[in-house]
Amino acid sequence: MTVVKPFRGLRPPKELIEKLSCLPYDVMNSQEAAQMAEGKPESLLHVTRAEIDCPAGTDLHSETVYKKAVDNFKDFQKNKWLIQDDVPHFYIYAQTMNGRTQYGIVGAAACEDYQKGVIKKNELTRPDKEEDRMVLTNCLNANVEPVFFSYRSEPELDEIVSSIVKMQEPDYDFVAEDGFGHHFWTILDAGLNKKIETIFAEKVESVYVADGHHRTAAAARIGLERKTNNPDHTGKEPYNFFMTVLFPDNQLKIIDYNRLLKDLNGNCAEEILEKLGTSFSVKKVGKRIYKPSKLHEFSMYIDGNWYCLNAKPEVCQKKDPVGVLDVTILSEHVLTPLFDIKDLRTSKRIDFVGGIRGLGELQRRVDSGEMKAAFALYPVSMKQLINIADSGKIMPPKTTWFEPKLRSGLVIHKLD
Repeated sequence: MTVVKPFRGLRPPKELIEKLSCLPYDVMNSQEAAQMAEGKPESLLHVTRAEIDCPAGTDLHSETVYKKAVDNFKDFQKNKWLIQDDVPHFYIYAQTMNGRTQYGIVGAAACEDYQKGVIKKNELTRPDKEEDRMVLTNCLNANVEPVFFSYRSEPELDEIVSSIVKMQEPDYDFVAEDGFGHHFWTILDAGLNKKIETIFAEKVESVYVADGHHRTAAAARIGLERKTNNPDHTGKEPYNFFMTVLFPDNQLKIIDYNRLLKDLNGNCAEEILEKLGTSFSVKKVGKRIYKPSKLHEFSMYIDGNWYCLNAKPEVCQKKDPVGVLDVTILSEHVLTPLFDIKDLRTSKRIDFVGGIRGLGELQRRVDSGEMKAAFALYPVSMKQLINIADSGKIMPPKTTWFEPKLRSGLVIHKLD
């Protein structure tokens, strides 16, 4: 079963939460981070993207940047912009988007559960990105940003969360610059904190990495490394755990993750349409944007028109949970045979756009001449994600997009 524990969170005072909290480090570049943090000395971006406080052109992975992050993090605590709770707590973190709210439990997951496979992944990680998060976490001696986990919904946990939300005023409650609502409660009752820990241990068999594979892998490596180097290791040290927000699967909704192609691999639009007929039924929609409405249905924008593509039955009839994914079907029957794109991780001829940007963004980039064609997909379901993780298999790159992103800075987990 799953080990999740309360922890002594390091948190900002209520009056600073909107200035200090920020988007996660990996959804922006350095220039965007600098713009977001401009005029906000309290923004956590001065820690998570400390290159914004270094000379222009400084290597993002240099000792200079990591040292600046450490100095800024110390200043945040010295200035009382971050204050540690006296006793361990679980927390509730809720997000509101388009009138829909999802409620997660913030706790400290066990690094050992990652090694055991209790924490299940569905994506491969890149060693360089893992190493970067590992170095920064070791330097700061803290998990500054949480990872995003899911679990099969458990009624007892739902009931606890619901009762606290109804009876207790939130510690933080604000709408960020992206228009999404963020709400945060501290679970004060010691008995409830213990009950949550017990329910996870007795009733939640596995948890699933939804977003934050690199941070999860880095945290697990840190726990193992520190365990190995500590002759007095007990298993109770804070470094054995890392911060996560755990959402029940029935509250989460995955957003589509779409593809843009920079060239047609020597084909014209008419040739592409003809070749698609081998694996899809193709219907011209015209100038009106067309969004796929079901699994195995795709839309394509090319040469000023939208097309609806429905995969033929023989294309979809696979028992492999990865093989029946629409991203796999698109790769095997379109991207590789028609466009000679074999590796989505390394190809420079393809780009990816999260569905939060809308299909109008796909059309705009094709109409501008920057791209030649776009493919929109129906989003993967949580059931598919869990089935793949349970089977021990890995999703293709750029399969899932979760929104809203977890806000950084609401709470931090120290490793000492």
